[in-house]
Amino acid sequence: MKEFGIRVPEILFPKNIDTETWAVVACDQYTQDREYWKKVSEKVGSNPSTLNLILPEVYLNDADKPERIKKIRENMKNYLDNGVFADAEKAFIYMERQTAYGRTRKGLIAEIDLDTYEWKPFSNANIRATEATIVERIPPRMEIRRGAPVELPHIMLLVNDKDGLLVEEAGKTAKASGRKPVYNGKLMMNSGAVTGWTLKTEGEVESVRLALSKIADKNKNADGSVFLFAVGDGNHSLATAKAVWDEEKARLTAAGASAEEIEASPVKYALVEIVNIYDEGLTFEPIHRVVFGCDAGKMIASLAETLEGNLSNVDSADTLEKSVHNSENSFGFVYAGPDGNTKYTLLETSITDLAVSRLQPVLDDYLKAEEKSEIDYIHGSEEVFRLGGKNGAISIMLPPVAKDSFFETINGRGPLPRKSFSMGEADEKRFYLEVRRLFS
Repeated sequence: MKEFGIRVPEILFPKNIDTETWAVVACDQYTQDREYWKKVSEKVGSNPSTLNLILPEVYLNDADKPERIKKIRENMKNYLDNGVFADAEKAFIYMERQTAYGRTRKGLIAEIDLDTYEWKPFSNANIRATEATIVERIPPRMEIRRGAPVELPHIMLLVNDKDGLLVEEAGKTAKASGRKPVYNGKLMMNSGAVTGWTLKTEGEVESVRLALSKIADKNKNADGSVFLFAVGDGNHSLATAKAVWDEEKARLTAAGASAEEIEASPVKYALVEIVNIYDEGLTFEPIHRVVFGCDAGKMIASLAETLEGNLSNVDSADTLEKSVHNSENSFGFVYAGPDGNTKYTLLETSITDLAVSRLQPVLDDYLKAEEKSEIDYIHGSEEVFRLGGKNGAISIMLPPVAKDSFFETINGRGPLPRKSFSMGEADEKRFYLEVRRLFS
């Protein structure tokens, strides 16, 4: 499957896996909620857990980051050396993720060739970024991946597969094999449950290859290039993996490694979950904004003027959420008023483009002039209302993102603005489960 940039991975699972303590949510979630990660730590206790193998980004700017990274490396090595993992299993994994919202998302865990991925705009690579990549965010993540003994994926790739040829058919094949799931259990913090089955026989692997071939034919451009996968989640993690591989490739080349040795390097690959963009269990949620250290009234007036919209105050959080959710071009603002009470303001516009593509450049320009202001990107309406009620902060709620024409838009116009969308709510994000050897 080299032409598609896909390989069958060798995956490590802990012996007697307890999904409720082993698996934790992606590190880029709850970046403003230390209490969440404290509860995760309490839940894990002394049990083997992926929490001990990652750096939640809530701690990314803390003074003890070097010590945390050192401890992560030690934990990785200890888990490998001290029998935490069973023998590696060479297989694709078909997984089903049941969320707390009654949805079931289907995915296929596979290994991708990083040489077939490119995050830079207007690439013709098989695998492309869906959103603008913030280059400054790559080096801190490289510190974690560079030289790490193992990797854990929270990267999710979207495939443009209206006929359900890849993931859905893989699920039917895996379940028909009669093999027991390799993992099956609840996820912590009321985040649903997850089940995974292997696909590893020659016939099962060939069925995946045939599906990829059919999808590639349907997504071939006039110049012969194929836009096979779009990065749905973990864009910066994948960009980091590529940057580390580029370093390693240069080192191997300088050391006189053969083409075969370079091809065989585990660092050349990354573990991902592939999801059909048309999966009914996959929801596209907007990523909301929160700005700290700004004058809420001044910022709202500035955005309204630039976007040529109409402002109105609404009486409750529920009214604001419904108004924004039922539109394609309205924005909601949540902030503390002069009297200390939380205020709700609706901005209605006549924007016909994807709403975030118009908002973000305007917001960027405003923040450049406000040196003391800082922006963060948050998932879920609960975070919008929780953070917006704090003094000196204003949350901006964005309207939904449609799946229609998603691949076509990126293929023709390049990546969307950074942090344009999220696949599901925060607790629906990918949980770390599978592990793959990286640097020896």
